[in-house]
Amino acid sequence: MNEKIRLQLTDADVNELNDALRRSAEFVSEGLGAFLTSGPDYAELAEAERYSALSGGKRVRPFLLLETCRMLGGDVDKALPLAVGLEMVHSYSLIHDDLPCMDNDDIRRGKPTNHKVFGETTALLAGDALLTDAFYSISS
Repeated sequence: MNEKIRLQLTDADVNELNDALRRSAEFVSEGLGAFLTSGPDYAELAEAERYSALSGGKRVRPFLLLETCRMLGGDVDKALPLAVGLEMVHSYSLIHDDLPCMDNDDIRRGKPTNHKVFGETTALLAGDALLTDAFYSISS
């Protein structure tokens, strides 16, 4: 009963998985970009949100959500707001994790962290705004 399960993947399997991850990441990034638009009253805050949420990443969490939806026969387009919200929660957690009061990181995904670009106050608010936006996206 303690046997380890080993997954044997061929090169073709790995290529197919990488292609699926790339397509999903593009789909979710487009959804994030459409959701996170800059308003005139809060342009810097919106820019800080977009800086972190659209800075790349593998988007594994939304991929797993969308693939589960697809496997269960659901409509992936209708699940996009949930996937976008999930990615916003992740981005929020990374912004807050990088703050000086936490890990005080200077670099995230090869770029200066949010608080290094926008300042600690705006970074904190951008993380909070992403979390709030995530709930809005998920509830839609």
